[in-house]
Amino acid sequence: MPRTTLTKPRELGDLANVGPATLRDFHTLGIRTIAQLARQDAFKLYDRLCRRTGKRHDPCVIDVFMATIAQSRGAAPQPWWKFTASRKSTLASAHTATRRTSRTK
Repeated sequence: MPRTTLTKPRELGDLANVGPATLRDFHTLGIRTIAQLARQDAFKLYDRLCRRTGKRHDPCVIDVFMATIAQSRGAAPQPWWKFTASRKSTLASAHTATRRTSRTK
């Protein structure tokens, strides 16, 4: 169950959707503070995580990153799955753009 608080989160572990696995991911990525997280892009973080660990992670990790980044920027906490449609739409748009570009070459 997501943790929510009435006060502004001070530590990464205070954010909704952040448990031990996400804290390890942030540590692997060198993110130690909410301010650092607020400056990130979820898709780039995911790509970096996959490269650093040498494996492809579940794409839902992007949703968790999107949710925590939004909250770190001041949005109300939301469950990570509320970001799934946005992630899928963004990835589909990027895939379509890549296919168009490769056809024109």
